[in-house]
Amino acid sequence: MKAKNSTTLFLTGLSAVLLFACGDKKEAQQQAAAPPPVYVSVTTVKDTAAVYYDEFPAALTALNEVKLTPQVNGYITGVYFKDGSKVAKGQRLYSIDQQVYGANLQQAIANLQVQETNLLKAQKDAERYHELDKHDAIAKQQVDYADAALDAARKQVAAAKANVSAVRANVGFAVIRAPFSGTIGISQVKAGQSVVAGQTVLNTVSTDDPVAVDINVNQKDIFRFAQLQQQKNSLHDSTFLLVFGGEVYPEPGHIYLIDRAVDPQTGTIKTRLLFPNRAGMLKAGMNGTVRVASNAKTSSIIIPFKAVTEQLGEYFTYVVGDSSKVAQRKVELGQQIGANVIIRSGLQPGDKIVVEGVQNLRQGSVITTTQPAPPAQKK
Repeated sequence: MKAKNSTTLFLTGLSAVLLFACGDKKEAQQQAAAPPPVYVSVTTVKDTAAVYYDEFPAALTALNEVKLTPQVNGYITGVYFKDGSKVAKGQRLYSIDQQVYGANLQQAIANLQVQETNLLKAQKDAERYHELDKHDAIAKQQVDYADAALDAARKQVAAAKANVSAVRANVGFAVIRAPFSGTIGISQVKAGQSVVAGQTVLNTVSTDDPVAVDINVNQKDIFRFAQLQQQKNSLHDSTFLLVFGGEVYPEPGHIYLIDRAVDPQTGTIKTRLLFPNRAGMLKAGMNGTVRVASNAKTSSIIIPFKAVTEQLGEYFTYVVGDSSKVAQRKVELGQQIGANVIIRSGLQPGDKIVVEGVQNLRQGSVITTTQPAPPAQKK
């Protein structure tokens, strides 16, 4: 009986030893399976007062532009300018055959003269009948007829005068003049070509100094741009520069107007700037970039651009949390300044972010800032 109890105790103790040994082995395996901390470089986010430029895609357009179309039908009889030249307001540009309109004007004038003669006759008749009526020498009905004829003659004269004015206007419309001073383009018609009123485009005249430059501004920046519009003569807060590729236009611009409403689909508002164009270097239809200098008194969060990762068009940084674990945080990027980038939202001063080694991280990775020792070389 004692032998049996001894055997049981021995087996129980052996089982306990084996379980303890297996537990130690499993824990060791788990520790061996856990990845070692990832060596990275970390920096603390701070506010920085930096002067930088916001950039906006820009489209150049004429401040004033009009397409010239005829107001009468006919044949072009003259072109009185050189393509691409400067024109002055009221300058004659085209003429349309006036023979038909001149003849119509003469006919309208002759008709007016006839109506004026009829008016004179009706007026004399009315005066004579009224004189006879004073002596009861004529029927009242005849006097009424004379007054009605006089009134009709007056209206016919008025209608004839209106017709003369309309026909004379057509004669004037046969000469097309510059509506304002500017530059005229390449003529779309030649002498002898037939044109149709309101349809045929003859040419385009536009102003070219200054040139308007349109940009779309985020609605969050409306207040800032409204302030800049009021301070357009002061360059200490902001300077507007126009850039084409790597070339900077030598003349700065200023805000001319801000549109009346925000586009609800894009959340932006059109803002128009004016740039001087004394040398004629700027042309309507060009595309460029407007650089707007930041207000140096405004602090911004600026971090190294290499600390940012992109996933499906969104941008993230790795922020260090408790237990040296990192978490991805979505950020909104602003203007890139050399090797750095402005963070509009997503980070706060005091946050610690990973700068070097982000390519080796994932959500929840454990990091270390202590560089691992090089492996020992075998002898």
